Amino acid sequence: MTADHTTTDPSIQATGGSDGAGSEAIRFEGVTKRFGATVAVDDLNLTIRRGEFFSLLGPSGCGKTTTLRMVAGFEQPTEGSVYLEGEPVDEVPPYSRNVNTVFQSYALFEHLDVERNVAFGLKRRKVPGDEIRSRVADALELVQLTGRERAKPRQLSGGQMQRVALARALVNRPAVLLLDEPLGALDLKLRKQMQVELKEIQREVGITFLYVTHDQEEALAMSDRIAVMDEGAVQQFGPPEEIYESPQKPFVAGFIGVSNLLPATVEGAAVRLKTGQLFTPPLPEGCEEGASVFCSVRPEKIFLDDLEDGMVSVEGEIVERIYLGTTTQVIVQLAPDVRVVALEQNTARSRADDRWEIGMRVRLGWHPEHALVLR
Repeated sequence: MTADHTTTDPSIQATGGSDGAGSEAIRFEGVTKRFGATVAVDDLNLTIRRGEFFSLLGPSGCGKTTTLRMVAGFEQPTEGSVYLEGEPVDEVPPYSRNVNTVFQSYALFEHLDVERNVAFGLKRRKVPGDEIRSRVADALELVQLTGRERAKPRQLSGGQMQRVALARALVNRPAVLLLDEPLGALDLKLRKQMQVELKEIQREVGITFLYVTHDQEEALAMSDRIAVMDEGAVQQFGPPEEIYESPQKPFVAGFIGVSNLLPATVEGAAVRLKTGQLFTPPLPEGCEEGASVFCSVRPEKIFLDDLEDGMVSVEGEIVERIYLGTTTQVIVQLAPDVRVVALEQNTARSRADDRWEIGMRVRLGWHPEHALVLR
């Protein structure tokens, strides 16, 4: 089932008006959060625009969920301030902030049916009954649950329960929707389906989504911008294409997708790989003679045997093949401690498993401009 939304429903829109695509929804100014001697978030300075699908991406323990909890008001900054729609909220309790949170665990009330789960927050705020019924109906239509109003959570699939949790959050018309690993409990196929639907819903309602995930593919698929976090700090932020194609640090290159990080040394305007090859990739400013660097080359930009003029060329032995359906990863040992992963397409005419055997000696290469030099 794929969402088919063609109009923007004003009943689900975030309140507070709009000052245009460039206006801010959330701002972190010098935000640090400590738990005892542990620094969970370190001097965070970041602005999230109104109406943006923004993801905090990183490994477990990097500070992304703590950052989200500070927006919700469940944690308070040790230093610095959090702003919502331009106003500081450090002294504002969670229940008074114009945000709602969707958790991985759904947090539905088992004894209430779908309709009453979605209406719960509106009833607590004493919204008139007619308005509650109208807004709940609109929210359930948005998440494609019309007709399941009387179902109890135990009668729903995981994907349907996640839709109820989403409707319950959206029906309150928050300025910002906080999503903490909301698809983590779903199977792979349903998770991919929900990624598409979440992005379509966000685009339709126009609410700012702040999304926390450790899944790189999920963040790339849905986000307008991504902040990659590690050890409490943002390592890089920008559009998905920029994060993937132009990582600024070895951590970002290695964490976003698969990247070959080849150790090298700067020699003038060139670099020399540990395996001996000298070539001239684009060098960042400040690379000094003799500096140790990494050359990052994505697997899909590596050619096996069928090399073109001007490519960097290296030789190695195939040590493993990993069949992934549409593609096969071919892992090549270049030196005792240097391996490269190449990605080969499986087509109707050619399967990588038929061409490349473990133990084969192969030449592989890439265009110099496809190697990013990282420090």
